[in-house]
Amino acid sequence: MTSLGVVFRPQLPPERLRAVARAADGAGLDELWLWEDCFLEGGVSAATAALAWTERLKVGVGLLPVPLRNVAVTAMEAATLHRLFPGRAAVAVGHGVQDWMEQVGARAESPLTLLREHLDALRALLHGERVSRDGRYVKLDDVALDWPPVSAPEVLTGATGPRTLRLAGEAADGTVLTASTTPDGVRRARGLIEEGRKAAGRTAGQHRVIVYLHAATGPDADARLRAEMATNGENPVPGHGAAGDAQTVAEAVRRVADAGADTVVLQPTADEPDPEGFVRFAAEQVRPLLP
Repeated sequence: MTSLGVVFRPQLPPERLRAVARAADGAGLDELWLWEDCFLEGGVSAATAALAWTERLKVGVGLLPVPLRNVAVTAMEAATLHRLFPGRAAVAVGHGVQDWMEQVGARAESPLTLLREHLDALRALLHGERVSRDGRYVKLDDVALDWPPVSAPEVLTGATGPRTLRLAGEAADGTVLTASTTPDGVRRARGLIEEGRKAAGRTAGQHRVIVYLHAATGPDADARLRAEMATNGENPVPGHGAAGDAQTVAEAVRRVADAGADTVVLQPTADEPDPEGFVRFAAEQVRPLLP
């Protein structure tokens, strides 16, 4: 069954999060996803608050930029979330936007090497292992979590390019794809992820794919969505995003799910006039139309 989520856009002030999270929880939305974009809102702090304010809602952070964090800190924070809110938290890590990483003096010469080392160490720590590493970027000397998760959680990564998608298959348990990914792009990503899984001998189990999907509703939905995509430098193509009523949005979700997405996360425009109404629209009108 396809899970449905919505992004809480960090263009909204942090104090709006409580109302949106509670609206999503009350309406029965499957998942709420948060971003840690520079220099807006902290992903872990926002996720902790959203989880504490709700009862059953799953909350994802997509994603934490690895150049900003020592992997031991990432592991401690992820483990704490998973122990406080079992089964309700999801944490993805990734390269981050390289211009932002440069801006804060954290840009890595080899982002792919950094991500590989971070993922390998993070998975080991969250599995309760004692870890020593002497990598190019990740250096750990006999490190283990005192409070690892009770059961090992999935470790997610964000990916766009072919090499990172293959790495996702090799070293992560799931992949987050941006809203610029068309259904055909999801199929290609699935293929590259599977190449990585086979190369690493990780053919058992499932690899969850989470895909953001541009979406807007209301009388000015089409104009807002087109303006958003133009601002992002994206060229609208058939099947890329959805603007309209619940049936229109649900059809777009089904196209992405049929292409290989396990979770589809509706990404409202940055100027969405009613964020609480949008999560209720997703949960109460779009969700019933999905398998």
